[in-house]
Amino acid sequence: MTQWIKEMQSPHLALSAEVDEILYSGKSDFQTIEVAHSLEYGNMLVLDGVFQTSEREEFVYHEMMSHIPLFLHPNPKHVLIIGGGDGGVARECVRHNCVETVTMVEIDGKVVELAKQYLPSIADAMIRQDPKLTVTIGDGIGHVAEKENFYDVIIVDCSDPIGPGEGLFTEEFYKNTHRALKEDGLFVQQTESPVMHQQLVSDVFYYVNKHFPVTRLYTAFIPLYPTGMHCFTMGSKKHDPLTWESNRELDFTTKYYNYGIQKSAFVLPNFVKQYLQARIAE
Repeated sequence: MTQWIKEMQSPHLALSAEVDEILYSGKSDFQTIEVAHSLEYGNMLVLDGVFQTSEREEFVYHEMMSHIPLFLHPNPKHVLIIGGGDGGVARECVRHNCVETVTMVEIDGKVVELAKQYLPSIADAMIRQDPKLTVTIGDGIGHVAEKENFYDVIIVDCSDPIGPGEGLFTEEFYKNTHRALKEDGLFVQQTESPVMHQQLVSDVFYYVNKHFPVTRLYTAFIPLYPTGMHCFTMGSKKHDPLTWESNRELDFTTKYYNYGIQKSAFVLPNFVKQYLQARIAE
């Protein structure tokens, strides 16, 4: 019998994947979790019915979350990841020779446990206990609120703005993020689909713009996510991706990211520019 898993990406749109095995299904203290083996994407992680990542296409999201901010900063030594329980962003961050420490604060330890078991290629840095990486199970919002002038780069690899991820999309969080960064620090956060989630995207851009002198949006094409077009919001105290020039070699292999994409990812379609500008003008 054919079996499918489905994400309702809106009340009027769904994405389905045929699976031949449900590897895990249960609840943590924070959310429902499912891991399934799909025929198209390999093992997939699903949280509260929302597709998070898969073995086949995960490299797009994780490379773009990590390398865009880390190559923009000329010398990132201390990196914080909020969320990121599957380990993909951590895997990419530790590849940078200049990075000395990567602190990952994930609220749901069950996600970390299942990623190590069922998504080993993604959770690689956690599994081999990379010496740069420290994984803490706890509240990323509280962690940021306690820090000042501490991190070079903060990467907010959060789930959707519901449940445990809701507090990561507030103006207070962005204000605290600014304080937690060093004087030339920057942060990036995944901010959903620029097609389907225009209100969320414009609200986050507005809040970040209130606290950071440089606020930019960039995009990537991620097949598993709503409409296949995803965006990331960046707040920077000093470094502007629109004037970026490389100061060091890309000395490891990537599947999606390259120096051309470092620049072109910030070239936005007109409809996105228009609704961002309209929100800022309010």
